[in-house]
Amino acid sequence: MTDNQFRDAAADETSPLERRRRSGGRGAERSRKPAAAKYLNLVNTLTKSTVLSEDALEAIHDASLTILEEIGMDIILPEARDRMTAAGADVTPGTDRVRFDRGLIMEMIASAPPAFTMHARNPVRNVEIGGNNLVFAQIASAPFVADREGGRRTGNQEDFRKLVKLAQSYDIVHTTGGYPVEPVDLHASIRHLDCLSDMVKLTDKVFHVYSLGRQRNIDGIEIARIGRGISLEQMEREPSLFTIVNTSSPLRLDGPMLQGIIEMSSRDQVVVVTPFTLAGAMAPVTIAGALVQQNAEALCGIAFTQMVRKGAPVMYGGFTSNVDMKTGAPAFGTPEYMKAVIAGGQLARKYNIPYRTSNTNAANTLDAQSAYESALSLWALTQGGGNFVMHAAGWTEGGLTASFEKFILDVDMLQMVAEFLQPLDVSEDALGLDAVRDVGPGGHYFGTLHTLQRYETAFYSPILSDWRNFETWTEAGRPTTYDHANRVFKQKLNDYERPPLDPATEEELDAFVARRKEEGGVPTDF
Repeated sequence: MTDNQFRDAAADETSPLERRRRSGGRGAERSRKPAAAKYLNLVNTLTKSTVLSEDALEAIHDASLTILEEIGMDIILPEARDRMTAAGADVTPGTDRVRFDRGLIMEMIASAPPAFTMHARNPVRNVEIGGNNLVFAQIASAPFVADREGGRRTGNQEDFRKLVKLAQSYDIVHTTGGYPVEPVDLHASIRHLDCLSDMVKLTDKVFHVYSLGRQRNIDGIEIARIGRGISLEQMEREPSLFTIVNTSSPLRLDGPMLQGIIEMSSRDQVVVVTPFTLAGAMAPVTIAGALVQQNAEALCGIAFTQMVRKGAPVMYGGFTSNVDMKTGAPAFGTPEYMKAVIAGGQLARKYNIPYRTSNTNAANTLDAQSAYESALSLWALTQGGGNFVMHAAGWTEGGLTASFEKFILDVDMLQMVAEFLQPLDVSEDALGLDAVRDVGPGGHYFGTLHTLQRYETAFYSPILSDWRNFETWTEAGRPTTYDHANRVFKQKLNDYERPPLDPATEEELDAFVARRKEEGGVPTDF
């Protein structure tokens, strides 16, 4: 097709392309109804990438077990040390140090399930964990929140609720994660009650409870049970809540995290064991060394879940990255992070345990850095076989800030990942031979029946990309991606509708929260 022929085709008023451009370009694409349901239950059938040979993988595995046998872990909870002793671990009297025979570790992790389902109060929102499944969770635990008008500010309940509503609004965000931002205007003793109650009311998705003391776990389990309207016995058969257990790298598990494992695993709820091993800071400066430590800490935590209850659902978490050796600041979305993510996937698959990873960046605002570091993170975790992706939408400033605009950018990128993972249609109809015969040499496809039947859904329609020509874009005021994201998140909040909740369930939930508040919630240092 010559340039002149292309211009003639584009000028044809019957052309779908021209109709889109004349109607405002991006606005026309916004008017399409996205096929949102296809973003549920994502499956990644791509061949997984590797950065470790079989010998290298075995070397990291062996070195990890050597750490657990010879150096051990500090286990900062007497009850946990007692359970480990009963399982056959070697506890040094008068200390927190516990050493583990490699045979014991391998015996324990062999009982961890390779796949399981997390159950939401809306069964459509159930998520499959393990195998080739891919699940995205919203940003969690940021102390600050930001948008263009309000700037960076301390977390609060209003912004917490707005971010939870945004998570509910997009099917590509499969679970809410933890608190997207910490609402510090709620007293710490009762904060979990208000936040988890909001999770039930404002969303119908699986959510997270923090392991910050035994009672918070117990309250979270009860709130999840009430939200689903089921018995505790059914909840034990159907995991409905997850917690993140971070090791205190290097080589420590503290009391609240261990209590979290005991309370959650004993009830068959999901534990995600995730070492926070920054190479050069809390782990050896080499990525290989950091991976050895990550693996040792992860295996210890996973083994303990099985000491609590054989078959309890658990995930292998990887969060190894590097630091800026000039400042000590964490760096994310780096080549080193990508290698660690892919290697973590190889280790998780070796143990046949679902793999948790993260969509990260260290940018301070919505800019090119925030996009390319997240894009590299998503590339690595997709190619590396991640099953459960924390902080998938909204993370900036190395996790310190939840950004409304970055949430929208991330949702757009997550949907692009989902579209990329769709198997290529090579059916007879998709091959389009009849259309090629109709057009023949030198023609165009704008007006063919094959095109007209498909043009509205043929390609992914981005949320933020601006495809107008330079002149039209200039006339519109040269809006940036930041501008578009700011507009979209506000519109999405304006359109938000609370998911249905049975009035009796809401009444029971409110009564439980009120009673626990009257009892004082949980002890704090405040």
